[in-house]
Amino acid sequence: MSATATAPAPQADVPQGPPVVAVRRSWRQPVVLWVMGLLALLGFGLGSPAGTTSGFRLSVESQLVQLPSVVVPTQLTALLLAVLGLGVAGVVTWLVATRRPVSTWWSVAFGVSFALAFLVWAIADNEISFVSLLQGSLFLATPLVFGALGGVLCERAGVINISIEGQLLAGAFASAVVASLTGNLYVGLLAAPVAGLFFGWLLAVFAIRYLVDQIVLGVVLNVLVLGLTSFLYGQVLVNNADAWNQPGRFSRIPIPGLVEIPVLGPVLFNQSIIVYLMYVAVVVLHVMLFRSRWGLRVRAVGEHPKAADTAGIDVNKVRYRNVLMGGAMAGLGGAFFTLGSVGAFGEEMTAGQGFIALAALIFGRWSPVGALVAALLFGFALNLASILSIIGTPIPLEFLLMAPYLVTIFAVAGVVGKVRAPAADGVPYRS
Repeated sequence: MSATATAPAPQADVPQGPPVVAVRRSWRQPVVLWVMGLLALLGFGLGSPAGTTSGFRLSVESQLVQLPSVVVPTQLTALLLAVLGLGVAGVVTWLVATRRPVSTWWSVAFGVSFALAFLVWAIADNEISFVSLLQGSLFLATPLVFGALGGVLCERAGVINISIEGQLLAGAFASAVVASLTGNLYVGLLAAPVAGLFFGWLLAVFAIRYLVDQIVLGVVLNVLVLGLTSFLYGQVLVNNADAWNQPGRFSRIPIPGLVEIPVLGPVLFNQSIIVYLMYVAVVVLHVMLFRSRWGLRVRAVGEHPKAADTAGIDVNKVRYRNVLMGGAMAGLGGAFFTLGSVGAFGEEMTAGQGFIALAALIFGRWSPVGALVAALLFGFALNLASILSIIGTPIPLEFLLMAPYLVTIFAVAGVVGKVRAPAADGVPYRS
């Protein structure tokens, strides 16, 4: 008998779907959301005084169309908002249990419900202007957005920028001095990004050329700017305030027609020129970063510089350029403190907001739009603390002053969930 070998029957081509990417399971985010949700339920919902109401004015006096105020029962509204937050926590728990990706928008939804529950509870038996609350939140978020955008430009190219605080402070100092000496606010506004660019250049030279540890370098630059501006403030600005430190500030520019839109009109379209520049910066940078060839090159350098180098991209040149642009962007945000808000430079006036901008960068997952959303959350906390201290809420003043920083800690520690920086972030490249 002879054995005959039979060839395997040809198989029809089976279309292959996209590879399944396993999502690592981390219970940190669901646990934090459940804890904060229960806190809102027990503290803000069940802890609200029965029979009280919370009021919100939805219009400003200058608007043609006046909306009636909204008055809600404090306890019931806080309970509903807390239950909504617990519902979001349940959805996130299910997503994590089934190893599905958790969108940032779930964190945003939880943050909004928690913040509103706290707001309703805190203003029991009071009425506040909801429009002014949002308007002030956007206003205070502006330097955080510019600082976070500066960080996005740097870290998407693989350079960690811890010196955002120093770049903001340098921009604030330069804008105040130049505007005072020239008597022109717009010239002072142009000086702010130049100052930030200079310290961005220092970061680029030492981090990219001399391979200095980027974390240590960022801290050193912050201390350098703080010491330099404090010295010049004490030696020059204090003794010659009329000539060196009286820049004035930009007034708000209402956009005709758009400012009359109910609620959002005065919030978005009755701001200073610095806020309008922030709108443009977020949109342009997001489009350029994710919809252009330049953005593709930048992201390639930040994720896999060796592959980018092999494709003909000059890795360190891209990093130099982005760090310089990032420094200029953060410096422009520094002009807010002087030309947009106070109207004069004050010693250490940034008060750690550069580090909050760094947290907004992480919370926003290294995206311009995400950074904007995170900065708005922190700006809301800053403005709310100020408003609550005015209306006489029973919350101790010390806790109100801590509110923005507590929000930062909770957001980065757990609410945002697991985030991943660009793979080559902080790793020097030797060509």
